[in-house]
Amino acid sequence: MTQILIIEDEIAIRNVLKSILIDENKQFIISEASNGEEGIKMLMQKKYNLVICDIKMPKFDGIEVLEKALENGIETPFIMISGHGDINTAVDCIKKGAYDYISKPPDLNRLLTTIRNALKTVDLKIENKVLRKKVNTSKEMIGESPRMIDIKNIINKIAPTDARVLITGENGTGKELVAHEIHKLSARHKIPMIEVNCAAIPSELIESELFGHEKGSFTSAHKQKKGKFELADQGTLFLDEIGDMSLSAQAKVLRALQENKITRVGGEKEISVNVRIIAATNKNLKTEIQNNNFREDLLHRISVIPIHVPSLKNRKQDIPLLINHFLDKICKEHGISKKEIENSAIKELTNYSWPGNIRELRNVIERLIILSDDIITCNDIKMN
Repeated sequence: MTQILIIEDEIAIRNVLKSILIDENKQFIISEASNGEEGIKMLMQKKYNLVICDIKMPKFDGIEVLEKALENGIETPFIMISGHGDINTAVDCIKKGAYDYISKPPDLNRLLTTIRNALKTVDLKIENKVLRKKVNTSKEMIGESPRMIDIKNIINKIAPTDARVLITGENGTGKELVAHEIHKLSARHKIPMIEVNCAAIPSELIESELFGHEKGSFTSAHKQKKGKFELADQGTLFLDEIGDMSLSAQAKVLRALQENKITRVGGEKEISVNVRIIAATNKNLKTEIQNNNFREDLLHRISVIPIHVPSLKNRKQDIPLLINHFLDKICKEHGISKKEIENSAIKELTNYSWPGNIRELRNVIERLIILSDDIITCNDIKMN
């Protein structure tokens, strides 16, 4: 139900506003406060979807109510109303955080439109929080083994800094989860982390992908394009599988890290960028250097903080935790009740070597959820 609070010292105005709101939607639950002080108390005690607040009131005026609400982390949109307002009052209200300002007597159509839009904003914020929670859950690091605890402690120490990080480990160990956790806990977290899979981009296109290009710089460059370095400005750039990057691209990345500047393909203008680099690879870069496939000076630049993510066979005590995590997550994704798994089946899965690491484990759990009955048994595992 939609909860709306009217803070207004004139009872006649409160009654008019209440009548308008009920005519708009009989499901609205309307609460009333006769002054600013009472309004603040009500806001502290209960969550509302919308506040309609007069400005000129005894004890606390509307601006003070708005400021007090924001100080206490109340995100409810405020529609401010006043019979004594002017453009400066309206601007002041918006600057201080109000959703909108309406003069008395309010124009009915404008008031209703503003109320509808404000409530839509509330719905969007709720949806965004749910989506962010889903994203955070999908990127969650699961594990309580000594090595995983060490990694989490390292992340907590380095995340607030701008130190470059090189994450190593086999395919499927969760290197990208480490990168996301570092970014999530960093001061740059408000800007989405930009990801580049260096192995998935052809060598002739990697420079354009990273640094952008100018119109006409090559045959298919029909318009100017910003590269990942520019898009990640003030944020984090995750260079996944950096060991597969071409030597020419490596040279440009090295220059970008040294000078904090890039030049688009086909361009001459230098563009300043402020980017934190997190890189990952499943290759031994020292061996790649010996084979002339990777630049030693670039390795020194990107591996200020090295983190090695162990294979699943080296953190077997985390497997039961991962099994239950995937059971819960995948069942929710498929819209079914969480399936149970026998202890003997967990033991069977724990003893497996998992060459494909966490990625393989997740695929097996999903297959078992789809093909097995309500309880997953050892027989289910042997059949799959």
